Amino acid sequence: MISNPINQGINGSPNIPGDKSISHRSIIIPSISNGICEIDNILKSEDVNHTLDAFKNMGVKIVEDKSKIIIFGNGLNSLKKPINNIYLGNSGTSARLLTGLLSSQNFQTVLTGDESLQKRPMGRIANPLIEMNAKVETNDGTLPIKINPSRLNPGNIDLKIPSAQIKSGLLLAGLNIDGETKIVENKITRDHTEIMLEAFGAEIEVNNLSNKKLIKITGKKELVSKNILVPNDLSSSAFFIICALINNNSHIILKNINNNPTRNGLILALKKMGAKISILNERLNNKEIICDIEVFSSELRGCELGSDIADLMIDEYPILAIAASFANSPSVFRGLKELKIKESDRLNLILVNLQNCGISCKVVGDDLFIYPSSNYEIKNNVIRTDYDHRIAMAFCIMGTKLGPLEIKDSESIDTSFPTFKKELNSLGGNIS
Repeated sequence: MISNPINQGINGSPNIPGDKSISHRSIIIPSISNGICEIDNILKSEDVNHTLDAFKNMGVKIVEDKSKIIIFGNGLNSLKKPINNIYLGNSGTSARLLTGLLSSQNFQTVLTGDESLQKRPMGRIANPLIEMNAKVETNDGTLPIKINPSRLNPGNIDLKIPSAQIKSGLLLAGLNIDGETKIVENKITRDHTEIMLEAFGAEIEVNNLSNKKLIKITGKKELVSKNILVPNDLSSSAFFIICALINNNSHIILKNINNNPTRNGLILALKKMGAKISILNERLNNKEIICDIEVFSSELRGCELGSDIADLMIDEYPILAIAASFANSPSVFRGLKELKIKESDRLNLILVNLQNCGISCKVVGDDLFIYPSSNYEIKNNVIRTDYDHRIAMAFCIMGTKLGPLEIKDSESIDTSFPTFKKELNSLGGNIS
């Protein structure tokens, strides 16, 4: 894929796909609920398709319509032993959530994935489950994971790692345990699982304690299905937002975007940088906050972001680094440790690719420093992505200002945003 510079900005209203995090949960939770669930606007990407295939493999009746997916759920213990190992491709969300869910089932399962997923740390979900008497075996802390049947005990888990995936896996395990499981979250993470479980009738209680959150879930209460309209994804919107901000003569409106306060760190950061962004028409949909977002070309200033905001936007740092490269003063983004263990070592890839594009930057520990300039000279126009979709899309946006850039392994974008190239080109982009 080649990303070329554009002259007239981007304008219009792109079609943003459904939220990836909510799409995964929209398959998992109805599959263990009682009743029929119709899901509208689900993200149809490789990652979500692997979650869908996993539940088909476990006997759940799922009908795929053009615009909807219909799931026929039969309760907490209705899943069947899969015929084959469950292959999850590149989806860390699927791997960690399913490890929790399946730890309380009465059959053996093996979870595996592609080469990238097999390098990601899975001990962070396996170890607290083992404390609850789960029989979970990892491959030295990574996939493949073998999950044997076990009767789990209620947990009292103090989460040291800020991860919605770990928290969600433990909550899904707690659904099928006699008694109350307690989870203390020391740093707030995205709460889509809690919101959807409550909507489906789970016995769940969430209390905010200063900067902590205490979650209690009582198991063995059957869930009742309801229909789901998946909002559009803020993380996918980020690429268009920043493309509009850094290219002159741009004006876009993004519609029906999820604006969950545990996910909106990017908007807060960009406003701190002076971005012309307006949040319009806020409303609730299944207890999730939805809005429209209007964006104009802006002169951005650099900023310093502490590690606290990283928890609200860890996935958005690759594209935020592109915005910072065209600001009028330096930026420093602190506390980016989690970037090193995503689909790739994203922190290193941001550094290497920015430097190849001529941007002065450095990494000190877990902190990223970017020193923008008014003139850049590309040193190497081949962008290394290590098959990471967010690195690929971020440097596609870089190419709209500095290019042409050749994006290696750009097919990785299909894991989260299969129509990305088409949508950007429809607004005035030039990706070939």
